[in-house]
Amino acid sequence: MNLRNIKVWIYSIALLTVVSCRPEIDLPQQSAGSADFTKYIAIGNSLTAGYADNGLYLEGQKVAYPNLIAEQMKAVGGGNFVSPFFTEAQANGSGYVRLTGFNQDGSPIITPVTDKLAYRSSTPKLLTKYTDEIQNLGVPNMSIAFSTQNIMSSTLGNMYFERLVPDANAGTINYQQFATTKNHTFFSFWLGNIDALGWATSGGNAEGDITRQLTPVNAFTGLLNQFINSLTSNGRKGVIATIPDVSAIPFFNTVTVAAINKALEANQVKLYIQPANGLPRLATNEDLIVLNFDRSKLGVGGYGVSPLNPMENKYVLDKDEVATVQQAIKSYNMAIKQVAEAKDLAFVDTYAILNEIKKGKNFDGVEVSSEFIRGNAFSLDGVHLTPIGNAIVANAFIDAINVKYNSTIPKISVANYAGVKFP
Repeated sequence: MNLRNIKVWIYSIALLTVVSCRPEIDLPQQSAGSADFTKYIAIGNSLTAGYADNGLYLEGQKVAYPNLIAEQMKAVGGGNFVSPFFTEAQANGSGYVRLTGFNQDGSPIITPVTDKLAYRSSTPKLLTKYTDEIQNLGVPNMSIAFSTQNIMSSTLGNMYFERLVPDANAGTINYQQFATTKNHTFFSFWLGNIDALGWATSGGNAEGDITRQLTPVNAFTGLLNQFINSLTSNGRKGVIATIPDVSAIPFFNTVTVAAINKALEANQVKLYIQPANGLPRLATNEDLIVLNFDRSKLGVGGYGVSPLNPMENKYVLDKDEVATVQQAIKSYNMAIKQVAEAKDLAFVDTYAILNEIKKGKNFDGVEVSSEFIRGNAFSLDGVHLTPIGNAIVANAFIDAINVKYNSTIPKISVANYAGVKFP
């Protein structure tokens, strides 16, 4: 054997030794566990539909958290997931708002988008129909309280639900019936926000609007159990989420009493409010001012700076109303947790998650908080989620599903998604 052959032989033996000693790594097998994701449906309201920036439009629909979850489910046997998307020609749907700049004082300039809308009628306001089979059943403004009301599918009810119902069924089918007849194998349920939010965002003053009342706890609990009983028939599995704390969202934490009083300081006056009960009084930091209050009204004719002309109750959730809605939400969430345990469902505590975001938290290197515009999590309406917010919520649902059903749905990279779009 010549020298060259000896070298080749030695090299071959060394390579064989290295290869044979290489440790074997057992990669986790992707699995649905004990769940069946073949036909996943998502029940919910505006958050589920992808509503954002004060409107339902195509760009927001595409990044709704159920769509993100469904895409990840494909790795473990999930099937097609169809959403009632607006067409490109009507991509701006109901209309929405966008950030177009900032004023000299740093306040945002928010402009309505009014082209490429999807209305087929202006009186009453009705959207272009979408009556094909869908799996994302999110309907803006839908509540537990009205989930069994047939009127919500008619021209007198919810235009977002009316859009999904064939004309032959308008006014004869309710949301609960609509959602529980899809022959699903798995469901997510995040409904009930509107039962508290509608009342809260009206400053606890629904002004005769029956769809914005605070739902009594007993009614909420009974309708919730009825809904979940239908969804879990024949042993079907799912995941259910709690209702967020309304005081954790930018809608109630951007226009503050402290900021208003600081601006009024030069005129040596302070903010007066009209609480729901009692006489006008000075506002405190426990009172929450709504995001859409027009601050230019302050001081005009003494408005808001005198007990004789206080800020109207519809613009403020006074401290007693805050306590009322927080207690209602805690009771709703107790009912949600109890039904999750009784039906052995995966459980997501979105109440806790969004309160953590209020304080500020890092997700995949992205700093997130409930600060308006700059906080990344909430869109320009101060209530609904940005794409980043949707990705965070989707991961919370995925975590809960994986833990409960021993599945291995892959997580989403939050860093791949955007916050508020700057001009």
